[in-house]
Amino acid sequence: MCGIVGAVAQRDVVPILVEGLKRLEYRGYDSAGVAIIDQNNEIDRVRMPGKVVELENAIKEHNLSSQIGIAHTRWATHGIPSQSNAHPHICRKTVAVVHNGIIENHEALRATQIKAGYEFTSDTDTEVIAHQVYEHHINGKKDLLEAVKATLKELEGAYALGVVSINEPGRLVTARRGSPLVIGVGIGEYFIASDVAALLPVTQRFIFLEEGDVADLKRDSLTIYDVSGKQVERPVKESELTADAVERGEFRHYMLKEIYEQSRAIADTLESRISNKKVLIESFGIKADEIFQQVKSVHIIACGTSYHAGLVAKHWFETLAGIPCEVEVASEFRYRKPVVRKNALIVTISQSGETADTLAGLKEAKRLGFGHSLVVCNVPESSLVRESELVLMTRAGPEIGVASTKAFTTQLVALLLLVIALGRYNEMDEETEAKLVHQLVALPQKVEKVLEMDKEIELVAEEFADKFHALFLGRGLHYPVAMEGALKLKEISYIHAEAYPAGELKHGPLALVDDKMPVITVAPNNELLDKLKSNLQEVRARGGELYVFADAKSKFKSEEGVKVLNVVECEDETSPIIHTIPLQLLSYHVAVLKGTDVDQPRNLAKSVTVE
Repeated sequence: MCGIVGAVAQRDVVPILVEGLKRLEYRGYDSAGVAIIDQNNEIDRVRMPGKVVELENAIKEHNLSSQIGIAHTRWATHGIPSQSNAHPHICRKTVAVVHNGIIENHEALRATQIKAGYEFTSDTDTEVIAHQVYEHHINGKKDLLEAVKATLKELEGAYALGVVSINEPGRLVTARRGSPLVIGVGIGEYFIASDVAALLPVTQRFIFLEEGDVADLKRDSLTIYDVSGKQVERPVKESELTADAVERGEFRHYMLKEIYEQSRAIADTLESRISNKKVLIESFGIKADEIFQQVKSVHIIACGTSYHAGLVAKHWFETLAGIPCEVEVASEFRYRKPVVRKNALIVTISQSGETADTLAGLKEAKRLGFGHSLVVCNVPESSLVRESELVLMTRAGPEIGVASTKAFTTQLVALLLLVIALGRYNEMDEETEAKLVHQLVALPQKVEKVLEMDKEIELVAEEFADKFHALFLGRGLHYPVAMEGALKLKEISYIHAEAYPAGELKHGPLALVDDKMPVITVAPNNELLDKLKSNLQEVRARGGELYVFADAKSKFKSEEGVKVLNVVECEDETSPIIHTIPLQLLSYHVAVLKGTDVDQPRNLAKSVTVE
């Protein structure tokens, strides 16, 4: 959520700030702004509700130019999307601040500041930071670094900050707690951003700030202080990403590009992790063998799409490996009293590695005394990666579309690798492991075959363009796939969609079925197929229109009221990965027909870094 970009350099940084904001648009936002210190040593600020392109046009009219500045895309939490609530926020024409996160004690700080004579121009929690820094900087006569440090001691909540002052026009102070922030290292210049993607056009050298770090940036120097105030060195890391890695190329939308990248992403996730029909235990970390020997159960914590991946993994863990598995929504886990299993492996799943609820859930699990931890993640150096003992990167590459596609399928691949690895220490024999590895190796080619359904699905999507509701059905392993399909459709087309186990139809959802509600079903070829066919007859008897994504071997046939789309034949264990992709394509084409913002759906953010 939200995006920060900042720079202090020997050149005009305004184009860098604007380009950085464009590259952070995928995170979700409703307004954007830039603040610089101009040649007259005054803060010049431009803010606009809406898209970054509108901000860019406004900046051209103002003719902004500076060697230091901060910029921001805001996703509304406190106060409606508006120009006055957009960042950066300024206090008395002296201090400017951009902020990601939530300040939980902002109401108390606001009341104190109002009594002290400070005037508020927004409804945000961020504005109290600007006033507090000003109070220490000007009235307390502290330099900007010390003023920020003093302010941080008074803040409760999560933040990533960028702060500048006209009293020290060559200085940018930044800090992070509970919200990601990275420093880009140039030659005679430094940058800050929420994500390396924002800075790839200007550098591939990055420093990832640790929790509680404060950094003092000048054109020719960088000093970092840890949570205790001690000066520390953080390693500079070379990113393997390139600026064109986050371009759309020939595709109309990022989402479609990322759907088509799934074959490659899955192959990359498997690379160097299997050999001689076995999963390599060392690919989970140098302590994996020691830790896996202790694991008696698995406890998965995740949100949204990652939660659906966890639900599929639960079936795999219990059916294939004989290991008990619990799956919880992260935002619920931390607010209840779970039974602590000391030999449980806590598995967190997150595309960004910065999902606030999941990160808090991991910390709570550690506090309660659960066993070891492992993260399945797509972003190296993210908070969850640093907090976990074992790490399995998904290697999906940058995912810009808010609706997750390749991140989800690579999460499933990574989780199946984990199921096989842990199964070796439990009930899984070599023959089963070899069979599953063979299925994984075959996945990239099967994904290519599934993508050949694109044109067929595009035609079917036309039948959804005037619909307002949809029902998704699945059984067993494929109920979570139905849940993911429903989520995709509602996220980007704004069609109300729900998912149910097919066997639950008669316990309520059947009352909704009529000729105006399409029913989408995932029908693999397994032992539940006959039961599923019976459930679908219940829909047809009520006049419902059925769309069945069926395994080619399942012998489903199209008839009046039933449209069958044959999916490439696949084994039951890996079919959730294969059957997910047609549902992604369906959601995409429906959204295009409805004219919605496919890559940046309303009200949503890519990286949810607030509770």
